[in-house]
Amino acid sequence: MIVFNIDIMLARRKMTLTELSEKVGITMANLSILKTGKARAVRVDTLNKLCAALQCQPGDLLEFREDEE
Repeated sequence: MIVFNIDIMLARRKMTLTELSEKVGITMANLSILKTGKARAVRVDTLNKLCAALQCQPGDLLEFREDEE
């Protein structure tokens, strides 16, 4: 499964989820869905905005992990 490492990038940038929400224009609820791994899809435009706000590459945010059975 693909995991979003938003918390890690927020900590590295010393930024709050609220600040990220304001910079990217995404609701706190939608950021929480990404953060908790409950998202089924993400638009490239959204990923682009996250990378711009966090000054990172997509690979810094996304990680593949084997499904735990």
